[in-house]
Amino acid sequence: MHTDIVSRLEPPVPILKEGQLDIISHSAEQTQRLGARLGSLLCAGDVICLSGDMGAGKTVFAAGIGKGWGARTLLTSPTFNLVHDHTREADSQHLYHLDCYRLEGPSDAESIDLDDILSGRGPVLLEWPEHITRLLPAEHLWIEIRVLEQTRRNLILEATGSRYETLVATFREQTFGI
Repeated sequence: MHTDIVSRLEPPVPILKEGQLDIISHSAEQTQRLGARLGSLLCAGDVICLSGDMGAGKTVFAAGIGKGWGARTLLTSPTFNLVHDHTREADSQHLYHLDCYRLEGPSDAESIDLDDILSGRGPVLLEWPEHITRLLPAEHLWIEIRVLEQTRRNLILEATGSRYETLVATFREQTFGI
């Protein structure tokens, strides 16, 4: 009996490890607002990987990131151009939004000058990053977006590297107060 009381007083063990966050969004608007919150925290050189099935909400989340970051124009799917280069009014910094779905290897990445895009001049959003995994920087933020229901999405953030662990912690604090 005594051990039951003690075990109830011990702090719970977190399910996720440091640098991870699991969120349920209940609408496209909420997904976009979460993206805007994250976008307001991005710095030049940040690499955000948006993974998920077709129609999962990657571009909706990316549009929110662009809005929160301060992009002059709305982020839309870069499917046909592969790369959209956005600037913001405040400082003319660049934000790169890439669709890697049609990239099949290093030669395709060279054709869009991926090395230059990843050089740190601005934040980089990569949709379908699993197509170029071996070309990604070692440190990045991976966000898996899963369809739960017609309007509900599950966003799982996983940081690789101290910058991204700090980014996830700051995002968690500013979004949820924890």
